[in-house]
Parts: sequence; structure tokens; C-alpha cells
Amino acid sequence: MRPFHAPTDDILFSLQHVAKAHQIQDWDYELTREITEHFAQFAEGVIAPTDEEGDKIGATLVDGRVKLPKTFHTAFEQIVEGGWQGLTAPEAYGGQEVGGAVYAATSEIFTGANHSLQMVLGLVPGAISTILSFGTDSQKDRFLPSLAEGSWLSTMCLSEPGSGSDLSNIRTKAVKDNDAWLISGEKIFISGGDQDLTDATLHLVLARTGEITDGIRGLSLFLCPSVIEGARNSVNVARIEEKMGLHASPTCQLVFDNARAELIGEMGQGLLAMFTMMNHARLDVALQGVAHAARAADISRSYAAERVQGKGKDGKPITIDKHADVIRMIDEQDALAIGGRAMSHIALVELEKGQNPDLVEMLTPICKAFCSDAGTHAADLAIQVLGGYGYLQEYRAEQNYRDARICSIYEGTNGIHGVSLATRLLSHKQGAAAHAFARFIEGEIETSKAAHLSDAFEKWCKARQHICNLEDPTVSANSFLQLTSEVLFQAAWVRILAEADQSHNPDRLIRLGQLVKKRSYALTQVWCNLMT
Repeated sequence: MRPFHAPTDDILFSLQHVAKAHQIQDWDYELTREITEHFAQFAEGVIAPTDEEGDKIGATLVDGRVKLPKTFHTAFEQIVEGGWQGLTAPEAYGGQEVGGAVYAATSEIFTGANHSLQMVLGLVPGAISTILSFGTDSQKDRFLPSLAEGSWLSTMCLSEPGSGSDLSNIRTKAVKDNDAWLISGEKIFISGGDQDLTDATLHLVLARTGEITDGIRGLSLFLCPSVIEGARNSVNVARIEEKMGLHASPTCQLVFDNARAELIGEMGQGLLAMFTMMNHARLDVALQGVAHAARAADISRSYAAERVQGKGKDGKPITIDKHADVIRMIDEQDALAIGGRAMSHIALVELEKGQNPDLVEMLTPICKAFCSDAGTHAADLAIQVLGGYGYLQEYRAEQNYRDARICSIYEGTNGIHGVSLATRLLSHKQGAAAHAFARFIEGEIETSKAAHLSDAFEKWCKARQHICNLEDPTVSANSFLQLTSEVLFQAAWVRILAEADQSHNPDRLIRLGQLVKKRSYALTQVWCNLMT
């Protein structure tokens, strides 16, 4: 079994040199490096050893409460002690107040070490951002310190049995009760909906304050603590879902029975407030996909370097990393991880800069869809590289695949993001997001003079016009999403190659970059043919 090894050098190179994180106000590379390296050592030594046990034992429901493996408790105590839960929280509320770029580095490493535990803890930064943006001073004072210090965790409660991707059908109801609100209804697929790591959980609940006919305009966002003044609130776990992967991440069905809550933000503007948390989560999912791709490449590379099979031209036994087809698969895994990470970091830097929200609106779903699919594909390739051993549990390549597979589904299925891209993002505000994306790619072409990127972008422009002229653009939405993703992937690799000398292994990047260029010509032509 290959122990988890954090790709620290790749992450720091991507942030500093490819995504140009120095453009972020108050960016401190040395501090980022120190935090990332420290967390990487912590993740390798403390978090990663809990992953296999978590997969085997899973989360259990006992007397209405979720129980997590004992090793999770030990690791969580050290996470709290190290201040990792409050990494992004303001210092005024007990946090360390580092930027989103630093958190992105640690979040990817956390996922690679133990995705299940990361899912239980990982919604806290989004909750903190939401409360900072929309909460009252009182709400900030009461909730942020508990989230920052790790005595509370948080959830995001959107989906319902009859309302998954279409939130306009939400029926969970919030009714005013003097100075408070009472919430009643059911929510499903709630990650970390309950757990015994902390005594309390803060549920961010999207509930209806208007009529069902009001659609999303009748939705408001609420803070619903699982514990109020020492007593359990009326939020109960009906069941834990039995899942393909992420066995130790409790995915719960929650029942709210006149649960006491308080409004955050404006009434009827719940979706706007919730998107603060969702956008953070979608980029986090993109980096989850990257983490699985990087883990797959590492498992494959390690195994292939030791597995002897066949003979070389000299007739002597060779390891399988000398076979052309194995080299092809490992290189594809590696290229997807490096390129997907660069895409996500570029989007993250734009988000942190806050100067081009239209571009961020375009990049976020592209990164989420591309990187989540890349993670699953790379994990599948790892099973193939290991052959029969990949299908067994011994090397845990199969667990990496099972855990990665959800990334293409949650935080909006990739199909939904494709439809949104082909419809709303090409038309909303006269196509402002698509225009911002076009200007971004044009700038990359002007800087790099990369002919293959120019060719890919030309095809994208024609496809964009084609989609806009279709009576039903959804029929080509998936193809257009793939084409758009490929253009961004190529642009990311152009940047990677331009900065390759700054990396710890330039030859590796140059070799992979040449393979990526060949991919561009083939795939963009295929996708354009699909849309004509």
C-alpha cells in the first residue's frame, strides 16, 4: 500500500507561478509555504492513517446520533489544537485570517489524506464567509468563535426529497414565532448532518418564507443550531445513507420539526446568501477532484516502479513503468491533476482579487465539472495500471475511485453545470460571463502566442455562436461544456509551460505539456463536429 504523500511542491508552484497569487492583496508566499508544508506533514502523519479505518467502519447511527470512528476523534482533537478549523476566520473571532488561496492548498491536501473527514469539517469556511457577508453583528459574535475554535461544525441544507437541482420546489417551511422562526420539513443528502466530534452543529437551512408559487423568490436562509441554551433543538436524523464511497462521512436525512432558527440576510434573498457558501464549495469540489487525480497518479507511479512484468529489448526483466501503455496512463493522470489544479487556482485567485466577478462566475462551474470528472477518470486509470491488484482493496486504488465518484454529482451535477453554461451564462446580462471568459483567453493568447490555444479558442468562438443560435441549446450543452473546459485546460497548461523552469521538476512539465498540446487538436475538433 502506498502511504499518502502530499503534492506540496506542485501546489505551491501552481499558486505562486501559474495562478499568480501575488496579485492577491496581502499575499505572502513564504507564510503560505510554511503553512502548507506544516499541514502536509500533519496530514501525512495524523489524518491519512485514519482513512482506511474510516472506509471500513464508516459512520453509524446509534440512538438517533451519528457515531464516527475513534481515530477520527483523535485526529480532530489535534486539528482543533493546531488551529486548523479557524484558518480562514478573522482574528477578531479567534481565527488565523489567512486567505482563500492558503485554505485551498490545505483543503486539497486534506482531501487526499482523508476525503470523508474533510467532508465533515470542510463546510465551516463557507459558513464563516456567509455569516461574515450577511450576518448581523450579534450573529457574528455568537457563532463565529465557536466555528473558528472547532467546538461547532456546520452543514449546508438545501436538497429535499422532491427538490434537488431545482430549488424552486423547496417545501421546508419557516414560520415567524415572535422574535424567532420555526422550521419544519425534511432535508436530504446533508453531509455531516450530525456527528459526535462536536457537541453542536450549525445548520444553514434554505427554507420557504413565501408561497410555493413564489419559486426561489420565496426562499430565505436561516441559522439553525442543533443545540440552543444547552438543549437539543428539534432537528433529528432520520437515517444515514449507505453510499458507494465516503463511508465515514455521514450523509444524513434530517427532519426539522418546528426547529428554532434565525434569519440571516434579507427575507426572500436566501439563494443569494447561500451561493456565497455554494461557490466556495464548488471550487473546493474542483480541488477534491484534483486531489483524487494526484493520489491516483502517485499510487500508479509507485506501484509501476516496483512491479516487474515482461522484458526489455535486452531481454532482462523490467518494471511496468517502462511499458508504453503504462507510461501513457500515468502521464494522463499527472497532466489532469496538474492542469486541473492550475485551472482551479486561477479561478481562486480571480475570486480573491474580487475585480472580475463575471469571469469567476464562468470559471467556477467549468473547474468544478472538469476537475471532478478528471478525478474519477484518473482514479479509474490507476485501477487499470495496477491490473488485478487495482481491483483489490490492498492498494486502495478502488477506494480512491469510490470516493472520487461523488464529486461529479454533488454541488450541482456536471450535467446541470453544462446546461447553465449553454443557457444562462451565454445570455445573462448580454452574456457578460462568456465575454469575460473570451477576454481572459484572448489575453492568454496575446501573452503566450500559443498557436494551439488560438486554434482551440477559434473553435470555441464558433461553437458559442452555434449554441446561441440553437432553438434548444441544452441538446449540445455537454459537448459545449467539454469544449469550454478543454480551452481553459489548454490555457492553464500554456501558463504551466511558461513557468516550468520555476518548478522542482521542469523536465516533467515540459514532457507532459507536449502531450497536452496533442490532446487539444484531437478533442476540440471532435467536439466542434458534435455541435455542427
